[in-house]
Amino acid sequence: MNKVLIGLVLAGGLVAFGWAYWPEPQAGQPYQDAGITTQGREIYAANCASCHGADLQGEPDWRRQDEDGFLPAPPHDQSGHTWHHPDTLLIRITRDGTEAVVGGSYRSRMIGFGDILAEDEIIAVLAYIKSTWPEQVIAQHNKINTDAELSN
Repeated sequence: MNKVLIGLVLAGGLVAFGWAYWPEPQAGQPYQDAGITTQGREIYAANCASCHGADLQGEPDWRRQDEDGFLPAPPHDQSGHTWHHPDTLLIRITRDGTEAVVGGSYRSRMIGFGDILAEDEIIAVLAYIKSTWPEQVIAQHNKINTDAELSN
């Protein structure tokens, strides 16, 4: 009987330890939250759509440098490459600007929005963008995020 009691006490202690120190599971992703995606859509319309398009379509010939050596704004729909990057990189690019993040001789007209938007607003914009992607693209992007977290 004492062994059973000791086992129960130990098990209870492990459960309590787990609740106190194990990372809390997320209740859902921001792209699944209608309030966040609505906020993101509004912020996108005010700050991003003028370059990236009202329908996330980007600028024409976005893969080719223009006459000044700049790459046009890419689409953020499934036809673009936004979903190929983890959220951490997308947040940095939005906050700091593409040239600052990519470096080297990369030229972009994409400014950093860190002085304009709070990080939760940047996350809301990215959540809105992600909410428009098909499920298979979302699944791939989720895997990219997981792989990026594991490599850090």
